[in-house]
Amino acid sequence: MAGHDTNELGQPIGLPVTGDFPRPTPHYTPMQGQYCSVVPLDVNRHAPGLYRAFATDTDGHNWTYLPYGPFDREHDFVAWAQAHCMDADPMFHTVLDGDNIPVGMASYLRIEPVAGSIEVGHIHFSPLLQRKPQSTETMYLMMRRVFDELGYRRYEWKCDALNAPSRGAAERLGFTFEGVFRQATHYKGRNRDTAWYSILDSEWPRIRSAFETWLSPENFDAAGQQRQPLMARARD
Repeated sequence: MAGHDTNELGQPIGLPVTGDFPRPTPHYTPMQGQYCSVVPLDVNRHAPGLYRAFATDTDGHNWTYLPYGPFDREHDFVAWAQAHCMDADPMFHTVLDGDNIPVGMASYLRIEPVAGSIEVGHIHFSPLLQRKPQSTETMYLMMRRVFDELGYRRYEWKCDALNAPSRGAAERLGFTFEGVFRQATHYKGRNRDTAWYSILDSEWPRIRSAFETWLSPENFDAAGQQRQPLMARARD
């Protein structure tokens, strides 16, 4: 728990918050990295390519903890994207690899400029993106926009409490576990207890440094394998 002050009545109160609120809403503009780019999702340009990328997950493993999918036909996925990915919240983005091929998507959601809080979610990285520097860089680029460009105070990650890969990813990326909300929602005919994670603005400089060290070319050998893991650096 964060520190606190004491008021004139001897009661503990929260520390002062400075800055102007509401904070800006996220820019819906491209984010360019060394290994990939994260751009506004354009259904006509990106959805067919995303469908093909997601189809490389032949057993549908990656759809288990998403509230939608899998989609048997490209037409169905394109129609879903047209109906659900065009709003300002969630604000969907496409991940493009170095050849500008769609390989994944993610979104900002529960955008609260007055509180200075925002969540990352709807993360669906195809097998073409998983376990590659591009996947980590995607998360770095989205965090950097939230904290460095927009000045938000809090960045959230939530997932099904049974989704061990998502929980492991959150911890690797520097998020702090906050607890489980029991029976928070339901989807696909089953219960979901939701695990909550967050990064605070005060933690971001340390985590940003860890990302930038990990993403540097010097951290990869000739075979493209990392020399130092991100988790250890993020927790130094």
